[in-house]
Amino acid sequence: MRSISITLSLLMASTTAGVSQGPVAEVRYRASWVDVAAVTGTGVTALIPGLLRLPSGPPSCAPCSPSALPGIDRWVVGASSSLARHGSDVFLIGAGGLAAYAALHDRSPQQARGNLAVLANSVSWTAASTAWLKVLVHRKRPVLYTSAATAAAPHASSQQSFPSGHTSVAFAIATSYLVMANREHLPHRTRNAILLYGGASSVGVLRLAGGSHFPTDVLGGAVLGAGIGWLVAAVHPKLP
Repeated sequence: MRSISITLSLLMASTTAGVSQGPVAEVRYRASWVDVAAVTGTGVTALIPGLLRLPSGPPSCAPCSPSALPGIDRWVVGASSSLARHGSDVFLIGAGGLAAYAALHDRSPQQARGNLAVLANSVSWTAASTAWLKVLVHRKRPVLYTSAATAAAPHASSQQSFPSGHTSVAFAIATSYLVMANREHLPHRTRNAILLYGGASSVGVLRLAGGSHFPTDVLGGAVLGAGIGWLVAAVHPKLP
């Protein structure tokens, strides 16, 4: 959640820095105080499960038997790499930075604010949806299927495996950028989209290598993030 918060903060801060005063492009998206309220509200909503340590109660088993897992998920049990986990943070923040730069570069101040409002809404709505879906599903993380389960069990985060929040946010950023870039014919949109989706896929792989999630968690996060990213960019208010 910390890396997601950093990504959102980076997007919001970008609205006041680095905007070109060069050629004015046609404004596509509108930015208003409604966006500030929406991003703030959903951002706070995303933090509530962590603050309240949800889901409450101990897991039903610790350690649990890997035989209860789908075959596609079993191979992750036992994986644990702090380097991979930190790497997923770096890739996620990098994706937010690249998307913000691509949305800002050579845009008029008004268009840049609109584009970044879309990205910020995409991140905040995805983060909130993911956080509460984790609470509703309360799926056990891979660590609860290992010998380290007893130490991990008291932590609420050990039951927040599905879906992967890093992956959902990364795919939301990539998809919102793609929809926006195609709508506005932004420069280098194909290259940037490839980089963003490559980065999002790398985030998912690193979450697996770090032992934070199962493959189905990552796939679920990718679908959720891509869906919300597309929806936000499709329905966000526009200016003629």
